[in-house]
Amino acid sequence: MAKTIEQLEKIRKEKRKELELRVNTQSSAREKHILVCHGTGCTSSKSPQILENFRNILKEKNIENVRVIMTGCFGLCSKGPIVIIRPEDTFYAHVKPEDCREIIESHICQGKKVERLLTKDIDGKIVEQLDKLNFYKKQKRIALKNCGVINPEDIDEYIAFDGYVALEKVLTSMSPEQVIDEVSKSGLRGRGGAGFPTGKKWSFARQEKEKQKYIVCNADEGDPGAFMDRSILEGDPHSVLEAMAIAGFAIGANQGYIYVRAEYPIAVHRLKVAIKQAREYGLLGKNIFKTGFDFDIDIRLGAGAFVCGEETALLESIEGKRGQPRIKPPYPASCGLFGKPTVINNVETLANITKIIINGADWYSSIGTENSKGTKVFALGGNVNNVGLVEVPMGTTLREIVYDIGGGIPNGRDFKAAQTGGPSGGCIPKEHLDTPIDYESLTSIGSMMGSGGLIIMDDTKCMVNLAKFYLEFTVKESCGKCTPCRIGTKRMLEILEKLCSGEGTKEDIEKLEKLAINIKKASVCGLGQSAPNPVLSTLKYFREEFIQHAVDKQCATLECKALSKITINTEKCKGCGLCQRNCPVEAISGEGRDVRVIDQDKCIKCGTCLTKCPFHAIGN
Repeated sequence: MAKTIEQLEKIRKEKRKELELRVNTQSSAREKHILVCHGTGCTSSKSPQILENFRNILKEKNIENVRVIMTGCFGLCSKGPIVIIRPEDTFYAHVKPEDCREIIESHICQGKKVERLLTKDIDGKIVEQLDKLNFYKKQKRIALKNCGVINPEDIDEYIAFDGYVALEKVLTSMSPEQVIDEVSKSGLRGRGGAGFPTGKKWSFARQEKEKQKYIVCNADEGDPGAFMDRSILEGDPHSVLEAMAIAGFAIGANQGYIYVRAEYPIAVHRLKVAIKQAREYGLLGKNIFKTGFDFDIDIRLGAGAFVCGEETALLESIEGKRGQPRIKPPYPASCGLFGKPTVINNVETLANITKIIINGADWYSSIGTENSKGTKVFALGGNVNNVGLVEVPMGTTLREIVYDIGGGIPNGRDFKAAQTGGPSGGCIPKEHLDTPIDYESLTSIGSMMGSGGLIIMDDTKCMVNLAKFYLEFTVKESCGKCTPCRIGTKRMLEILEKLCSGEGTKEDIEKLEKLAINIKKASVCGLGQSAPNPVLSTLKYFREEFIQHAVDKQCATLECKALSKITINTEKCKGCGLCQRNCPVEAISGEGRDVRVIDQDKCIKCGTCLTKCPFHAIGN
């Protein structure tokens, strides 16, 4: 049944009082909430069973003042499955289904925390509360504000935390032009990678005279290692629905589509639940808040094609055609879905809209840098201790993200590079660790913001092999429409394969660079134009590795097996025998404290000894 503004306000007040303990650790509430992460990562590690076990044990013990809540991602994925108990804010890591009874009997019944499940911080010290972890201290959550706080399948919980306040404000007290002006003044730029000003895009579509217009949410997140949009949809789907409705009002659209990857089943399920709930409350559909504004949303599933992350290929796919980019102009704002004016924003961009409307453009623009406002969400992965979802103000340095938030590089190894923007981005070397993360700064050093994948690499990674990895991905995912991308990237991959197999030459490096520059200039769409970026940036900063592969026929990191010869440095070796004990083929010999020796005929170049040696005495 459709809710009036007054009914929503009543829900908001009553529910917020009930949920105050979720955000207020000083809450005097007698009730406790056990929050269990139900993001994809934790779900794959049995968090649904943890949730069920908690509920069954509470029922068995007739405990009534404790609620078990399913939430979205808390962010610190490497500690999952995560359980947080509020209001005391106790953070339990790596929880297993069999741990539930001990948590209930010790923590809930006796008030004694289960110390073995409390997480350890970067310095090895046990941390009892979420906000005391270094991982969270330098973050500022705007797009992720509700993730890990509310039950994403309960619209009342979203309403309790100012849900649909922004839509109410827009429909009852603002004109479309005022909405666009507020978004423009905020400085919000597209978080999908290109960084185009969101307000300007909305303004272009608003100016079109067509009666039918569309809002499209791009949730086709295809970069390897990226899971920002998925986590927002899983943890706070209503924030995207509400923002799409606001965008619809601003440009004059009555229909929205969310194009989401079919490989995101949890996100798809929660979107369907959220859309159904919003329709039942009259927040989607006809005559919203009795203002005469109509707006509804449907879901379209993508089939996993990377190219459909490009906006015009996405539109082709929604129309039932093969996902291939269109020639631009015309741009979607004037001729988009079904030939009508269309605004396309990605999930993270939309997740910022309601906060801008509620708090104002000045508030949002006060965060970040002069030309890059607000925050950015990153999927932090690779060789970093704290793998997870991170949201930081624009201008935060790479060093802060890697060391203060990410907890540094595992096993005491050195930072070598960070890949931003996935297959479309570039490598940032060690000398640029203090580069601020914003659009202009990253572009100036040959990288790009991208959608938010941030892969950290230590000194065991081969940059030639990394470039080959991304080219393999691009070649497979090329839609084939234009020759530079279809054929050119394949030729680049062939050269990289030669270099990694020991068959490359110095001339091949020059050919590779020339090809990359020409493909960047001649490809039809943004994905083809950016496909050479990983190669160009690695050539720029790690050219000596390419030369080493081509001329010396060596791979210093041992990742390229054809060029690897693993040896033990006699000066560094302490004779501990760890390498010998862990060698799977018994290729290492030596006794007592003798320096170990590797039999090259037996060695299979698996690299086990390299990772096990605590003295870094093994190398190429």
